[in-house]
Amino acid sequence: MTRLKARIVELIGAAGPIPVNQYMALCLFDPRDGYYTTREPFGAAGDFVTAPEISQMFGELVAVWLYEAWLANGRPMPVTIAEIGPGRGTLMKDMLRTLSRLDPALTAGASFAMIETSPRLADVQRQTLAATPATIGWHESIATLPQTPLFIVGN
Repeated sequence: MTRLKARIVELIGAAGPIPVNQYMALCLFDPRDGYYTTREPFGAAGDFVTAPEISQMFGELVAVWLYEAWLANGRPMPVTIAEIGPGRGTLMKDMLRTLSRLDPALTAGASFAMIETSPRLADVQRQTLAATPATIGWHESIATLPQTPLFIVGN
């Protein structure tokens, strides 16, 4: 029995059944034993590869869609552009590069946010995004995002 399984069994024994979202949060994000907090799941050495890691074209296309959505909504400013579950930060990096070419004022004026619960992945994202032209904030939940028009991307 793994340490995490033992803790979950103990938790259920003490408090009764737990909701699925609590179970999944423990399995994925537990600081000591969670899937995303204790290993590198991405890439050839990991368990899976996502579209942003295969080609920058994915992020570029998402950025063009995002830009068109922003235009169609009247170019709101201030605006928040957030990515949920941003992995290594590759998608945001590709989107920011493309958005800065489409409209530097958008890139300079928008708030960019990474919604990430794993401290390990947030560190990886900070490294990936260190040279980007935008200001990026990290949040554990959408609840702490600025109260502005919001465009969310999730892959």
